[in-house]
Amino acid sequence: MIVPGLGSERKLWAKGLHAVAGIDEAGRGAWAGPVVAAAVVLPRGDRYLLRTLLGVRDSKTLSSRQRERLFPLIVSTASAVGVGMASARFIDRMGIVAATRQAMEMAVANLGLTPDHLLIDALRLELQVPQTALIKGDATVLSIAAASIIAKVFRDRLLVALAESYPCYGFAAHKGYGTAAHRAALMAAGPCPEHRLSFAPLRGL
Repeated sequence: MIVPGLGSERKLWAKGLHAVAGIDEAGRGAWAGPVVAAAVVLPRGDRYLLRTLLGVRDSKTLSSRQRERLFPLIVSTASAVGVGMASARFIDRMGIVAATRQAMEMAVANLGLTPDHLLIDALRLELQVPQTALIKGDATVLSIAAASIIAKVFRDRLLVALAESYPCYGFAAHKGYGTAAHRAALMAAGPCPEHRLSFAPLRGL
């Protein structure tokens, strides 16, 4: 199992940078609901940071219970946390890549501070901030892994709330992803306003 470390952050801290933000998203491939992004700035100079955030890794490798346990730990440890999102309608209008960038840029804006550098899983943003795009960054970079957990938990909670408004789709169980149960619900009830009609499985509906 790959355990994320602080190598990328430490290289930037050694250059005198303080606010290094790791950024990741959740929900990019879902059929319904927003895409959510998070930005996390970890405290520079905390020698116990790896021990404090033990267990933080790519959110896709964690159970829901593990993510929920780590969420408040990340929030209380981080110097800053920001969250942003782009709606299903925005995704339909602009495409998922543009929507993901929009959510990430909103997460940076919501940090409450100006970051010195961005560490991003795969994408580059149209921001006047130095940045590094890292393939599989959520698996190897601690601040990005932390952001992946924040984004995933935040989005999962949104979908659970949406299930109360649209109970027939089972959003609380599959969080808007393309499961057999979700497909069956779509065939029976048709799409709701939270569905991404530009995605291939829903275009015919």
